[in-house]
Amino acid sequence: MDVNSLVQTVAIYALPVLFAITLHEAAHGYVARHFGDMTAHAEGRISLNPLRHVDLNGTVIVPLVLIALSGGKFAFGWAKPVPVNYSALRKPKQHMAWVAAAGPAANLLMCLGWAVLLKSVVELPRGFASAFLAQMAVAGIVVNLVIMAINLLPILPLDGGRILVGLLPRRLAREYARTERWGGYVLLAFMALSLLDTWFYDGRYVGGVFAPLGILIDNVLRTVVGR
Repeated sequence: MDVNSLVQTVAIYALPVLFAITLHEAAHGYVARHFGDMTAHAEGRISLNPLRHVDLNGTVIVPLVLIALSGGKFAFGWAKPVPVNYSALRKPKQHMAWVAAAGPAANLLMCLGWAVLLKSVVELPRGFASAFLAQMAVAGIVVNLVIMAINLLPILPLDGGRILVGLLPRRLAREYARTERWGGYVLLAFMALSLLDTWFYDGRYVGGVFAPLGILIDNVLRTVVGR
């Protein structure tokens, strides 16, 4: 990917990504506060200020490096996790699941918001501004669906893993919670294998794994623009 293409990609995706991670993390903190844990509130993390949620490595450096190394075919990153003291929740096991689900739910709502914007923009006369807004709206839909889908994977410390722990019977939940120490290694392995896949197989295998998500995104976009 040349520099101009990289700059264009960053310009289109920057705002959707910042919104996606900011509201995702703020939603965790807001729901945690609702159920009795004031940790995120005390640390100022229930905020719409992206700087409070951006992790320099995970939100900026790693995604840009992966985009550059993969020729724009793969990106992965993370935000600064919102601190949650699960023992402070009124019903720790049940409320942990609600706190975890709040992030993906926020991404779903944002996806709907970007879809409304896209539907509005495609009705405007064709021009540079409308084309750019349309691309940004598409990026917003894609980013939020991808973040929601990945976070719902039943892998700790992802939200899907937290939700599963909250739903499992207590003994099974304790056993499953022990797998969290391996979650970071699983995600690192995923990044490494995905990058190798883009280099040697043009992303064919990782693309196949996420093909259902790609079909969902394509159907959503077709529905929104009416084509």
